Amino acid sequence: MTVTDLSPRPGPPTLVLVAHGSRDPRALSTVRALRDRVRALRPGLPVRLGHIELNEPLLPDTLAALGEAEAVLVPLLLSRGHHVKQDIPRMAAAATARTRVAAPLGPHPLLADTLRARLLEAGWRRRPASAVVLAAAGSRDPDAGVDTHRMAGLLAARLGVPVHPAYASAAAPTVPEAIAALRARGRRHIAVASYFTAPGRFATECAAHAPWIAAAPLGAHDAMAGLVLHRYDQALSTPVTAAA
Repeated sequence: MTVTDLSPRPGPPTLVLVAHGSRDPRALSTVRALRDRVRALRPGLPVRLGHIELNEPLLPDTLAALGEAEAVLVPLLLSRGHHVKQDIPRMAAAATARTRVAAPLGPHPLLADTLRARLLEAGWRRRPASAVVLAAAGSRDPDAGVDTHRMAGLLAARLGVPVHPAYASAAAPTVPEAIAALRARGRRHIAVASYFTAPGRFATECAAHAPWIAAAPLGAHDAMAGLVLHRYDQALSTPVTAAA
């Protein structure tokens, strides 16, 4: 006689999107829209949102609500830096939930696809002597600069024009400096690609320097949602961090 096990099978670990947080209300609506895109791509996967600062729910509150369940934290951040290396692991370690922390979103070819799509929406077309400034937030962590330079290389290969990284703060060159350098090299049509997950002060300030066109931030693009799930799946192969 065969006995059938009717006990419920555990569901997949919760995917927790970790956003930075912003005083710009458009940022919160954007990450919520991205959360909804992720849910639509993988029905049945629990997806929650937590912020490092400035917006609710804060990440510690999101993790507390999970109790001792499993969770994969996917940073909506585009490079390595203090938040990825220190803040998010610290908050995860303080929670009772069993957590894994995924890699930041960038650099990745899917981001190049999204950046190109946003540039096309803004009116991009390759012209003689054209170039792109990849405008990023900036960080004092040298690994963040390495990641942004790699992303600039991926976008340059995608567009077939020079792409120069530039920063809103904490790193050089600034967006105006990168534009000036490109002009000095004879580049007449210079676009600004917004290497930000969502709208905010830095993205707005960088776009204001564009001498030609400025693309919108990455936002809730389908490729972004796909990349979030890719990072989630990657993290599932790493060990679970038990609460202390």
